[in-house]
Amino acid sequence: MSERPVVRSARAPRPVPRDVEVRDVLAGASAGYREHGGLDAAPQYVYVGRQPILDRDGALHAYELLFRAGTYNYAEISDDTQATAQVVARTIGGIGVPAVLGQHRGFVNIDRALLFSDIVHLMPPERFVLEILETVRYDASLARRLGELRGAGFQVALDDVHDLSDELSAMLPYADIVKIDFVQTPRRAVAKLASTLRGHGKTLLAEKVETREDFALAHELGFDLFQGYFFARPQVLAAPRNRSLRPGLLRLLALLSRDAGIVELEAELKVNPGVVVQLLRLVNSSAFGLGRNIASLREAIIATGTRQIARWAQLLLYSDTGELPWRADPLVQLAATRSRFMELAANWLRPADGEFADAAFMTGIFSLVHIVLDSTPDAVLEKLGLAPQIRDAIVARKGELGALLLIAEVAGEGGDAAPVATAAGFHALTPDVLSELNLSAAAWFGAHVAELGV
Repeated sequence: MSERPVVRSARAPRPVPRDVEVRDVLAGASAGYREHGGLDAAPQYVYVGRQPILDRDGALHAYELLFRAGTYNYAEISDDTQATAQVVARTIGGIGVPAVLGQHRGFVNIDRALLFSDIVHLMPPERFVLEILETVRYDASLARRLGELRGAGFQVALDDVHDLSDELSAMLPYADIVKIDFVQTPRRAVAKLASTLRGHGKTLLAEKVETREDFALAHELGFDLFQGYFFARPQVLAAPRNRSLRPGLLRLLALLSRDAGIVELEAELKVNPGVVVQLLRLVNSSAFGLGRNIASLREAIIATGTRQIARWAQLLLYSDTGELPWRADPLVQLAATRSRFMELAANWLRPADGEFADAAFMTGIFSLVHIVLDSTPDAVLEKLGLAPQIRDAIVARKGELGALLLIAEVAGEGGDAAPVATAAGFHALTPDVLSELNLSAAAWFGAHVAELGV
């Protein structure tokens, strides 16, 4: 549509800080964008899209957060997991929750891999709604996970609903909001679908509302929330990109891997202001129940906790492909997939041993980092001060972590890793299990995703 219709009763969104630009693509590039060199300057910024969600009175209720690789107002997504990781990283750390959401909630698209990952816990439940993609398979394990997340305070929305299948009906007790797709749903079916869902006590959101007639129908049928081009196209927010955080993140992860104390962590963070900014944004925006902002570095470390810091650092390593160009190098893609494979294998072997899984992930992360940093393994590992068991695993393939690394190497090269697992005493890692873990790892990190160029 050529014009953006206006709902006269809608309240204006909260203004964003001066260092955050709103890129209106329909009106052309902003003057500030031209001053920074036009398209060639795009890598200097990080981007996130947001589309308003309105209530029945036309007031702003929430935003749906959308992946954007640049100022153009459409998404180029070949990996849902990676796209959502970038949205979360940029909203919480890169641009900041206040600038992106103001006082409102943000709907975030979640695929199955992210739903079962630690990354979901980086989002404060009172600020984010988990929007389950229509591609997610509905089953008993998903229902249990949704129950856990709702128990933790999250609201759950089911995305792109256009009919009521048996599988979707089974998920309704675990959802708060149902988004009915006005493009895919025949008009004659909308009323019955809405009535059935309302009978289950669900909040109804009409999405992809593109005409006045769509809005009138949804309003008449009692829908609670509304979203679509009839009200507003997505805005693209842009903020200056920080310089590469990779060296500081790697050193921080190395310290965390060997249970460094607060004094060591504080000393490392003091010489990495970019990482400190990310950490303070995390702790000041997340639901730590503090009721106040954190100002001191030591207080931030204590309030956040080392496991939460590690989660955030790992997310930054993999999500910000402009500053951390892991996907430009096949070896780095391999390191990403390998680390996830090792973590999954460790969890399979010892489901209750989180420390073993964390150490396995770290071993995979650092097993090829010398190539990324253009150095030798000994030089890099000595400088980073990794825990001895991780260093021994990487340098000499010693110990259980070394055996897991060897298995990951063979599996990653398409070889038969089952004999290696058997020789190491990992009898639970059968050929079928190894195949499943390898596929899961590849899906998680998107081994063959095209470079996003952001």
